[in-house]
Amino acid sequence: MKQDFYIEVNSQQRNHEGERICGDVFLYRSIREENRIIAVLSDGMGHGVKANILATLTSTMALNFAKEHKEVDRIAEIIMNTLPVCSERKIAYSTFTIIDIESNGRTNILEYDNPSAIILRGSKEFDPSWKKVILEKGKHAGKVLKTCTLEPEKEDRIIFFTDGVSQSGMGSDIYPFGWERENILNYVSGLVSADASLSANTLAAKIVTMAHKNDGYKARDDISCSVIYFREPRKLLISTGPPYEKDKDMELASKIKNYEGKVIICGGTTADIVARELNRKIVDELVFEDPELPPESFIEEIDLVTEGILTLQKVNEILKTFNNSVHLGKGPADKIVKLLMESDEIHFIIGTRINIAHQDPSLPVELEIRRTVVKRIARLLEDKWLKKTSFEYI
Repeated sequence: MKQDFYIEVNSQQRNHEGERICGDVFLYRSIREENRIIAVLSDGMGHGVKANILATLTSTMALNFAKEHKEVDRIAEIIMNTLPVCSERKIAYSTFTIIDIESNGRTNILEYDNPSAIILRGSKEFDPSWKKVILEKGKHAGKVLKTCTLEPEKEDRIIFFTDGVSQSGMGSDIYPFGWERENILNYVSGLVSADASLSANTLAAKIVTMAHKNDGYKARDDISCSVIYFREPRKLLISTGPPYEKDKDMELASKIKNYEGKVIICGGTTADIVARELNRKIVDELVFEDPELPPESFIEEIDLVTEGILTLQKVNEILKTFNNSVHLGKGPADKIVKLLMESDEIHFIIGTRINIAHQDPSLPVELEIRRTVVKRIARLLEDKWLKKTSFEYI
């Protein structure tokens, strides 16, 4: 069975009050050769650097062992026997949730001492029939883990978090025992009911923000929430560069006109060709939102029109360090990054005609040929953001 949905993965965190480093660690990896996605959330004992080391060690091992298709009890046994022992409490302790999504969509979840994940089908909770796994050997014999397997459907969400979320607000009048799973379920169910297309990023951020609010805006623990969202893919086309042969101009314009998704044109010559072939006007913007780049232009029914190679080069630079906390500006490259982040499947149409302007030896050395820059952007999108990319040369 081939999955007919896109898998959006995202996580949000807030450090314990006064700490510069988070004691929770979230890792995920796309294993391209198997078309699998593995995500791990670990909570190290305490907070700060020591907790972060424990959680990093745990999540890294969990990711690698899950990748090797090891049995769930074997994964847990190795992790818990490997963790260094705390000198003060004489215990090695780090919780974890491992989610392994196979190529056909089948999803396996393994939990050890993290709050139980919430699985939403639409806006209602879905029960995947959890099973207990009891470790039988080693110094952790008798420890209990939970596991389940589910066949996800479109619009399913998996929401998993550390106890910094479930215990937030503990001791307050409204939540004397903490926020607790039932209240969290009601909260997320209400959010999804109000906005059925709520992204994984936004939902995780809202949960973390509410937990922080429950703590009176002074986090008493590291707060982490991760969301996996199975949904219809959002598509984006980026066309850059004119076709090698002039008689392909109309073909390029037709591909852009008929594309079912958002469209970006990068390059003045490419924009001129599309406008001419589709009999549309180009309107140039005169406001420089980014002093390093020419301003954007406008063509009817095209979502964004920018300059070519310089803008793509800056997109590549932004993506190298981009994360959820980076604030994007209003410049053309920033707008491209925003559309890239909002999209799941990005298709590049790359024109192969050589632009004489880019052969000028006086231009900056870092000005790279179009194909190289686009491939670097695609690699970053795939490795860091689990986007699907494809190429077409014309």
